[in-house]
Amino acid sequence: MSNIYENPLCKRYASKEMQFIFSDDNKFSTWRKLWVALAESQKELGLPITDEQISEMQSNINNVDYQQAAAFEKELRHDVMAHIKAFAVQCPKAGPIIHLGATSCYVGDNTDLIVMKQALNRIKALLLTAIANLHKFAQTNKNLACLAYTHFQAAQPTTIGKRATLWLQDLLFDLQQLDFTLSNIKLLGCKGTTGTGASFLNLFDGDHQKVLQLERKIADKMQFDGVYPVSGQTYSRKVDYFVLSALSGIAQSAYKFSNDIRLMSHLKEVDEPFESGQVGSSAMAYKRNPMRSERIASLARFVIADALNPAFTAGTQWLERTLDDSANKRISIPEAFLAVDGILQLYVNIIGGLTVYPKVMQKHLWEELPFISTENILMHCVKNNGDRQHLHERIRIHSVAAAQQVKAEGKQNDLISRIAADSAFGLSEQELKALIESWSFTGSAALQTENFLKEVSSVLAENSDLLDTEVVINV
Repeated sequence: MSNIYENPLCKRYASKEMQFIFSDDNKFSTWRKLWVALAESQKELGLPITDEQISEMQSNINNVDYQQAAAFEKELRHDVMAHIKAFAVQCPKAGPIIHLGATSCYVGDNTDLIVMKQALNRIKALLLTAIANLHKFAQTNKNLACLAYTHFQAAQPTTIGKRATLWLQDLLFDLQQLDFTLSNIKLLGCKGTTGTGASFLNLFDGDHQKVLQLERKIADKMQFDGVYPVSGQTYSRKVDYFVLSALSGIAQSAYKFSNDIRLMSHLKEVDEPFESGQVGSSAMAYKRNPMRSERIASLARFVIADALNPAFTAGTQWLERTLDDSANKRISIPEAFLAVDGILQLYVNIIGGLTVYPKVMQKHLWEELPFISTENILMHCVKNNGDRQHLHERIRIHSVAAAQQVKAEGKQNDLISRIAADSAFGLSEQELKALIESWSFTGSAALQTENFLKEVSSVLAENSDLLDTEVVINV
């Protein structure tokens, strides 16, 4: 235990992989990689920088002296200058050319973009793993009939596989949005204090082409397709909004999935994974609460609310830049990624280990099928020369009586028995049950599922290299 606050996203929910992406080691080593890329590119374009200086910087990329940097920051009250000085202490020959012509956002903003891209790729792998697990679940259960609900009131039947395609479709929407967001993330580049590139233009004696080449070279070295063509000192904070919007979309989809699992758990139609020694309640030993689904809902709510942060930040930036974004970004962006990382791991775990209870589903279905089947019974009898209006009225009377017996007296639905006992229909109870079993009340659910899963299979095949993502649930 500790005597200081520790973020539960790290301690309980997020993976080690995502925690590393937002770690100091990853952040500050990326700063140093950017300083190396800047120096290398400046040298390639003719500035007097030596191979020895670059080699010295390269050999210290991962050798960050945090104590030294903290001491400098305490004195300077400026994190970038503190790390420049700490890097220079380790690289005395390169010291004079580290950060040459750049502003703080060269390392700060470019690193944020690099880290968000890394984190989005991690989220994509988890999202695809969830999609793959859902695909398998839907395929397995495409023909398993269950009662469907509108307003959480009994409606026409569907299949569990078809219901899973609704969850799948949401995740595919999220994947499309994530891919679009990923494909449009660029580097800030090196445009200087107000985005005009003036300091670099001076370094290259007014050669505008070399300033443009410098940015292209740095983007190539950092494995980006390009840089944003214009900026102030910072990249537009709209980018952060787009990124967190994509994360919010995933959270929304997972939220809906988790609520459905919770409702189905209440109906005793499914159970989420439950270890042999797991405790559902400290008071009620018999309980198996859907705690993982509840955790998804809880974390999703946080992400959805958190997505407001970059919206406000983007709208309140002044002219070429202000600093009221910094503290907020340090918290809101990493925490959104850490939370969605935890959400998707739970999603993968739940759908991969979900226990389905077909007999309970069948029981619920048969509790409502007498009502649902009345239109089919009516049509069958009319085809056999029955009077449609008279039979409709008889069904209405019997349905009201059966519903009253279920609701007011807590008895079984006896509508089929009532219809069988009515000579107007000319059918025995056995004949009625046989007819009901022969009718397909799930419509095209199974076929829709099969056709949709073919589309999903294509997506999974295109991304097969991302489907081996390890998932570990901490609590």
